[in-house]
Amino acid sequence: MIRSPFTIEAACREDLEALPGIEREATSLFAGWPVPMEVLQEETSLQEFSAAQRAGRLWVARSQGGSAVGFALVDLIAGGPHLEEMDVLPSHGRQGIGRALVRTVLAWARASGYASLTLTTFRDVPWNAPFYARLGFLEVPPRELSPGLQERVREEAARGLDPRTRVVMSRSLRAPPGALLREGA
Repeated sequence: MIRSPFTIEAACREDLEALPGIEREATSLFAGWPVPMEVLQEETSLQEFSAAQRAGRLWVARSQGGSAVGFALVDLIAGGPHLEEMDVLPSHGRQGIGRALVRTVLAWARASGYASLTLTTFRDVPWNAPFYARLGFLEVPPRELSPGLQERVREEAARGLDPRTRVVMSRSLRAPPGALLREGA
């Protein structure tokens, strides 16, 4: 039996201090891509991580040694789940950790009775929109954005993220019976 090199679980208070470091290291992957330096230097506050952890909307990926090597943070936009951030340490990349984190969030959202999960990401960065498309996320045309998602796009633009480089995506959680078994989500 092959043992997985990581586990995914709900974050605990003790994990919170490690998350900004994971976030900083993960942003190093954007070097050379058209991402404003100010955005690369942003960090999620410990208060935001703590609030999400208490609300059950923060998960961590742990190495076999127990260290946090990635995380997924969900926000609520107009009452619906939005994958606010998902980061994995570059040293642990390409091991399926990001995919496992997203699948964990999808399972939580589905079990919580939500109809879909949304996110915003970079359109052309290979480990962003194309990655999420492989997990069943579809682009939401601008004219179909909810008021809450329209506001999120405006907030991102005010922070310096060019809307032409960004995409809003959504994944339906209303799958036909057996579909989840076939896709492994």
